[in-house]
Amino acid sequence: MKISSHPLWLVGFRPFFTLAILAGMSLPLLWALIYSGAISAPTHSFSSVQWHAHEMFFGFGWAVIGGFLLTATKNWVKVRGYHGYALIFLASAWLFERAGMWLEGTWPPLLFYISNNLFLIAIVSMVMWTLIKNRKADFYRDNYFFLLILPAFLLTKNLLLSADYFQTGMGMGMAVGLFRVAILVMLERTLFDFMKGAFQVEILLNPRLNTTIKLLAIPLVFIGLLPVQLAAVISLLLATLLLGRLFYWKPQLGMRRLDIGIMYLGYLAIIAQLLIDFSRLTGLSTLTAALSIHVFTFGAMGLIIPAMLIRISKGHTGRKVVFDALDKLALYFMMLAFVMRIIAPQLYPSSYTVWIALAASCWFACFAILGWRYIPILMQPRVDGREH
Repeated sequence: MKISSHPLWLVGFRPFFTLAILAGMSLPLLWALIYSGAISAPTHSFSSVQWHAHEMFFGFGWAVIGGFLLTATKNWVKVRGYHGYALIFLASAWLFERAGMWLEGTWPPLLFYISNNLFLIAIVSMVMWTLIKNRKADFYRDNYFFLLILPAFLLTKNLLLSADYFQTGMGMGMAVGLFRVAILVMLERTLFDFMKGAFQVEILLNPRLNTTIKLLAIPLVFIGLLPVQLAAVISLLLATLLLGRLFYWKPQLGMRRLDIGIMYLGYLAIIAQLLIDFSRLTGLSTLTAALSIHVFTFGAMGLIIPAMLIRISKGHTGRKVVFDALDKLALYFMMLAFVMRIIAPQLYPSSYTVWIALAASCWFACFAILGWRYIPILMQPRVDGREH
């Protein structure tokens, strides 16, 4: 069998969910070890905090988004999608970027620049080309939102590594804003089917409301450029609309099942993060930007992503989507990580380093379970006989 014909390279979610799981196991633990001083941070022209932020958003986060978009876009426009050598190239570029981010201090600047941009330029171009070339067959007419935000990721990843823009919060604000838009679109397109399949009910899908929510989320990508009061007003308005829509999404049903309820918890984390931003921008609280960022990364990304990895890995390999005891255990570990990183430090701030270590350990436990369960599945053919 040629390497390009291996099941791992049949469709985008397979290699990139594998990489996301490995990143979820390793990157938080590495940061906890660096933060505690147990190991020395590599020599970089940027800080270890910048390394951590970049790797969680553009290492872990983009392995997830990449796998999701490569798989979803082919289904949206009804094409075969990238596979074989195209995916091998993208996965290699992702690994090249991780090596560059760790070894930047010893690499020539040009080599690092290539390593740091090759993957994202390639995958963004490929996804956008799929959507543009097949726009007439696109099931979702509002995919122009992806055409707007995907190029912005290229700017954001470089701002994260710029000392000036990182200190002003510009790069971090853009990263959170872009991932927020992506997650809101994903929730809007998946929860309807999840609720209908689980409870035989339909939740509200109002095109005008959904479009308004996305149109409000986009300017918050550039929160660092907006007047403070305007940013606060948009944050509050978006949080209000999201909370209002939630009441029509039947959370009293969704929360009865962990596999769906955890998606609602992630949705609530987005609302909480927006309200934290509103309160700190208006001076109503002393809550920090760091807390806001981690409420989003642990609450929205941390809670939603493992559940989506399980669901897609099972469903798209021909297996029945049922969360068993080990799947639920992985999700409980991630919920515990949220408690350790967000709630515990507010109660016992003197043990901050301990809470970071425990939260990272919970991330490792969650993704170690997923790796043990699903990496072998991602490397096997579909069980229902279909090719991809």
